[in-house]
Amino acid sequence: MEPQRVMVAMSGGVDSSVAAALVQEAGHDVVGVTLRLWGGESDSGCCSVSDVDDARRVADSLGIDHHVFNMGEDFDRHVVEPYVADHSAGRTPNPCIECNRHIKFDRLLRRARSLGFDRLATGHHARVVDMSDGTRRIARAADPAKDQSYVLHMLDQEVLVRLDLPVGEMSKDEVRARAATLGLRTADKPDSQDVCFITSASRGDAGRREFLSRRIPLTAGRVVDGSGAEVGRVDAVEMVTLGQRRGMELAGGDGPRYATAVDTATATVTVGSATDLFTETTPVDRVGWAAGPVKGSVLVQTSAHGEPVGAVLGVEGPADGGQMSVSWDRPHRRVAPGQSVVFYDGDLVLGGALAC
Repeated sequence: MEPQRVMVAMSGGVDSSVAAALVQEAGHDVVGVTLRLWGGESDSGCCSVSDVDDARRVADSLGIDHHVFNMGEDFDRHVVEPYVADHSAGRTPNPCIECNRHIKFDRLLRRARSLGFDRLATGHHARVVDMSDGTRRIARAADPAKDQSYVLHMLDQEVLVRLDLPVGEMSKDEVRARAATLGLRTADKPDSQDVCFITSASRGDAGRREFLSRRIPLTAGRVVDGSGAEVGRVDAVEMVTLGQRRGMELAGGDGPRYATAVDTATATVTVGSATDLFTETTPVDRVGWAAGPVKGSVLVQTSAHGEPVGAVLGVEGPADGGQMSVSWDRPHRRVAPGQSVVFYDGDLVLGGALAC
């Protein structure tokens, strides 16, 4: 490949640091960019002052220019507001996927093109594969434990033709070893595991509750069984997720009970047995494809590191934005509404959707 102008999204972590170094080693004209996304309280992910500083220092050590782009308004509109709205509606959002969909691979890529860059590179652990028909696909990373293909399932050809994922062929240990050899300050930096706009001092349910309670009223509700009889209470219906077992004050019962439905409009959570959580079909919407609709047998993954399982898509998958049902080869645990359902052919991502 002839030398090109490449913008590298640098989060301040080791993966994007090494990605920038690898693109530079390939002979390209590299500029590092860090996104300032969250204007509220934060101390982690790509939103903290320390991460911006780490990215800048890595860029300095590589001898490349570094810029900070403020995309806070876009982030709030496309990630934070929908996150809050989903909880209010009883859905279970994935803000990292929405950030990739709307910010990193839409807003940032459009900015890169407007500034005259040929390509965008990131530190995601996934691969971009060239197909025999001239199209490209996202594929699983070389390191299964760090694979991020699930969170990149929404990328289409318009993005993929301009995208490089330099660390996708490397294990995490190899990435850290390369960073150490290069003397990069991020070589031993821990991975960020949490939602960047919720502070590390209050992770998990406590963090979500604190964050949401400042934006929406949290509603106490009743818990009912399949017959409609009240069996308990919850402090906040908006905090309950399909399949949840803990956090509900339940009376009696012969065994473990799980949330099988969440109705925020009536402040009601329905519970049932583990068997009640399984289904033969899952309705999905906002369907999107890497390169055109797919039909028939596929592998389906319903969480970032979940086990792929067999399923059959509708007689013909709908065009982008449509709805359809996923028919499981065997009864499958129900997917919380709002979570991504991603379609694979082996290691290749075919597309994905959101569970209804």
